[in-house]
Amino acid sequence: MSREILLLVDALAREKNVSKDIVFGALELALASATKKRIHEEADVRVAIDRETGDFESFRRWEVVADDDFENEHLQVPISAALVEDPEFQVGDFIEEPLEPIDFGRIGAQAAKQVILQKIRDAEREQILNDFLERGEHIVSGTIKRMERGNAIIESGKVEALLPRDQMIPKENLRIGDRVKAYLLKIDRQARGPQLILSRTAPEFIMKLFNLEVPEIDDGLMEIKAAARDPGMRAKIAVKSNDQRIDPIGTCVGLRGARVQAVTNELAGERVDIVLWSADPAQFVVGALAPAEVSSIVVDEEKHSMDVVVDEDNLAIAIGRGGQNVRLASELTGWNINLMTEEESQKKSEAETAAIRVLFMEKLDVDEEVADILIDEGFSTLEEIAYVPLHEMLEIEAFDEATVQELRERARNVLLTEAIATEEQLEGVEEEMINLDGMDKTLAAKLAGNGIKSRDDLGDLAVDELTEMTGIDAERAKQLITNARAHWFE
Repeated sequence: MSREILLLVDALAREKNVSKDIVFGALELALASATKKRIHEEADVRVAIDRETGDFESFRRWEVVADDDFENEHLQVPISAALVEDPEFQVGDFIEEPLEPIDFGRIGAQAAKQVILQKIRDAEREQILNDFLERGEHIVSGTIKRMERGNAIIESGKVEALLPRDQMIPKENLRIGDRVKAYLLKIDRQARGPQLILSRTAPEFIMKLFNLEVPEIDDGLMEIKAAARDPGMRAKIAVKSNDQRIDPIGTCVGLRGARVQAVTNELAGERVDIVLWSADPAQFVVGALAPAEVSSIVVDEEKHSMDVVVDEDNLAIAIGRGGQNVRLASELTGWNINLMTEEESQKKSEAETAAIRVLFMEKLDVDEEVADILIDEGFSTLEEIAYVPLHEMLEIEAFDEATVQELRERARNVLLTEAIATEEQLEGVEEEMINLDGMDKTLAAKLAGNGIKSRDDLGDLAVDELTEMTGIDAERAKQLITNARAHWFE
C-alpha cells in the first residue's frame, strides 16, 4: 500500500506538472476526509504521510478551550478535563489520539480522487498565475475565447482573464476570436473563474500603451506622470522629460504622429492630448486646459481649487463638449478647476472683498477706511492680523505702532472668544466625528448647533442638507458624509 501511494503521487505530479508536496498534501486531505466519514463529520482528523516511505498515520484532534467556551465535544476539550490528563496543557493546545489506519483500498475512492484532483487543479492554476505574475506584465494580450453575460473571457497563453463589460470602451463591439490588449486591473485569487481582471478604460492602460510605443520611457529619459480619460472619446496625458535634449511631447507624438496614432488605434479612435507636466500646479493646469488660452489663475491651496479666468472666445474651448476638456484637465492635475470670464472673476473678487471688509469692520470694530487698508495690504483673515510677524504690519505706512498693536490685540481677543465658544458647542459631540477626515472644530461646532453630534447623525444627512446647514461646497459635503458612513460597512 505504501508503494501504491508513492507511485500515485509520482504519476500525478508528473501529469499535472506540480510539486510532489502538493500531491502529498491533497492526498492527506483526502484520507482525512474519508476517515472523518467513519468517525463523525465534525471530527478534526489529521493524516501525515511519510514522504520517503509512503507510510501514513492518522490522528484525531481536540482543541483545549476554556471551560466557559466549551461548545462541541467532537472538536473541543475543556481545560479542566485536559489538566487531569496532563498538567502541562494550556488553552489553545491540541490533544491528539492515534487512529487505526484506514484501509486505503476501501476508501471512498471516488471522493478521495475528487479531493486530490481539485487540489491539484487549484495548485496548477496557482502555478500558472504565479508564472504569469513573475513576468511583471501590466498589459495582457490575447484572444476572446467566449462571452459571458456581456463580459469577455480572454485567453493569453495558458492564462484566462476576465474583461468585464463596464471595463470595455463604450460602443466598442468586441467579438469571439478578436485579438485584444487590456490593462491588468487587479487579481482576484478568490474567484472560481478567471482570476485576472482586466480593463480597457483605466487611465493606466493608456500610460502602459505609450510605454510600449515610446522606448525613451523604458530608458528613463522621460516619463508619463498622469493620465485622464473619457474612454473612446478623448484623453490627456502629462509627460515630463528627464533629459534636456528630449522634447517629451514630440517624442510621444512620433514621426508623422506614428506613435500617438498607434495608441489611438488601439483605443478605438480615442483622441489624445499630450500635455507638458510641471511641478508648478498653476502652470500644469494652464497646460492641461489646452487648446484654450488662460488669462489668469488664482490658487486656493486650502480648498485645493483654482479659479481660472479665460476670455469669452476661449470659454467654450476650455469647457469642451459636455464639459469634457475641463473635467479631464481636473482629473489629470488633481485640482478642482473653476472656469470663469473676466467679468465673473471681477464680480467674485468684489464679493469676497466685501465679505472680508464686513468681517474686519464687525470683528475688529474699525471703520471702512481701516478695513480697506488691511485688504489692500493683502490681509484676508483675523488669524493673519493676529499672528503675522509684527515687522510686516509695521511696514504699513498708514498705521503707527500703537494702531498695529491695538489691531493685533483685538484680533487675538476675537479668536480667543470664538475658540472658547467653539469648545463649549463641542460638548457632547462624538470624538470620532471631530476627528473625521475633512472635519474641523469650527465646522463640528456649527453642526452641533444644528443637533448633529455624531457620525451617525452626519451620515443620515443628504448632501444638500449639509451644504445648506454649513455653507460648505457640495464636493466637501459629499466626502464628509461618505467618511461618516464608513464605519457602517466595516
